Amino acid sequence: MTDPSTAASAPSAREHLALALDVDDLVPAMRLGRQLQPYFRVAKVGLELYSAVGPDAIGALTDLGYDVFLDLKLHDIPTTVEKTARVLGSLGVSYLTLHAHGGVPMLRAGVTGLAEGAANAGLATPMALAVTVLTSDADAPAHIVPKRVMVAAEAGCGGIVCAASDLHDVHEYAPRLQRVVPGIRPAGADANDQARTATPREALDAGADLLVIGRPVTLADDPVAAAQALVADLD
Repeated sequence: MTDPSTAASAPSAREHLALALDVDDLVPAMRLGRQLQPYFRVAKVGLELYSAVGPDAIGALTDLGYDVFLDLKLHDIPTTVEKTARVLGSLGVSYLTLHAHGGVPMLRAGVTGLAEGAANAGLATPMALAVTVLTSDADAPAHIVPKRVMVAAEAGCGGIVCAASDLHDVHEYAPRLQRVVPGIRPAGADANDQARTATPREALDAGADLLVIGRPVTLADDPVAAAQALVADLD
């Protein structure tokens, strides 16, 4: 049963929380989405779920009241990225990831296509997020993140996806960009395949705007209790 005092405090924390629904079936995704909606403002749809059910995941989660974060890390020639982003922008996503390794022309094409797709569908402009370095990569040279942050800013992206340890550089080189941080693990949780992790409080204190949290909650014996503990630690 939900602790009323915890539920009452959830709205302020949930503004900063994205639920990573890394499953390959819409049924468990929706079950988790319904259970955890009081604690998360955003639902992240990644390659696994999108490959399984496609745009249906976006519509279903939007209907539950989530802002949908489509994490496909688009990386192709600019024309292909622009056309793909235009389609995705028309589906009602709030965020879309593009890989910053693609460079300024590719990112700019994605930003343009995403905005046009949303406008054509009569929707608000989604935010293009440039992925810098994966949180599973512990060996990227130190100059890579600053370079990719500047590329994202030049291309007109609205935000950056980075590890918590990179937040200082992101703020220094592009303070206007929103900062999205995956690899979030509560204290004592298994890091799994993430090499650069941070606790939710550490990431927020370092300047994160949105925390992406999946397995510590979705694979917990009691996902609701895990979400409650997460929110209690942040409020």
